[in-house]
Parts: sequence; C-alpha cells; structure tokens
Amino acid sequence: MTRFLDANIFIYAYYKPRKQLLQKEKQMKQQAQQIIRNVTQGKEQVATTVVHLSETANILKHAMNSEQLTRLLRALYMHDNITIYGVTRDAYLAAVELADDLKLEPNDALAIDIMKQNGVTEIYTFDQDFNNLQGITKLP
Repeated sequence: MTRFLDANIFIYAYYKPRKQLLQKEKQMKQQAQQIIRNVTQGKEQVATTVVHLSETANILKHAMNSEQLTRLLRALYMHDNITIYGVTRDAYLAAVELADDLKLEPNDALAIDIMKQNGVTEIYTFDQDFNNLQGITKLP
C-alpha cells in the first residue's frame, strides 16, 4: 500500500532547531525520523510531489548546506519505493480551486488531489487539516 508523504515529515526529520524542543515536538521529530528510516530502507511505499519536495527544500535550506540538501533530494529520486509525481499548471490550478472549496492550503489540496487520482488513502503528516477529511486517514 502506498502512502502519501507530506513535506512536514521531511522537515521534522531533518531540521535542526536552534532552540530546545518541547516534548511534543521531540516526539514528532522521532516519529518523522522513523518514517524516513522506514522509507529509505525500502520498508514503506510512499508518494509525494515535486511541489512538496520544493516546499521541503525551501525550509531545509536554512538547516543544511546546499551540498547536503542536494544529496538528500537526489537520494529521494533514487529510491524505487518513492514515487514523485510531477505537477502541471492545470493540476496546480485545480488544487488551488479545491483548496478554496475545502478551506485548505493549496499544497494540502494538491496532496488530496494526487492521492485521489492514484488511489492513495493514507498520508503521513502532522498537519491537523487532514484530520477530518473523508476517505483520507492521517498518520502517524
């Protein structure tokens, strides 16, 4: 079974905070790191989009140097168990429209759209906006 992998999982797993983390944030970081370990070890079949990877890169560029970030992104493309969907102009416009209908962020709506198009019903995310969406199960 394929699960969608939201950008915030990568961010929690790799971001190095400058301040002491709260207990809940530590737990989220540990969960994210375990998910990423499972994925990179080939134990999980996941999907994401170039938009979500771009979102990840835009945040992680503050925590990694460009060589580390490039190595991470390149490695993600090398795993056979990670499907990375491209996003056309029309697909993103449809996601923007869906975001307006559902009162979500456009990238969250894009994840929903991609999931529905590909029969994916579970998403790894810490985003609470995914809690009550019909047909979608939020993990962890």
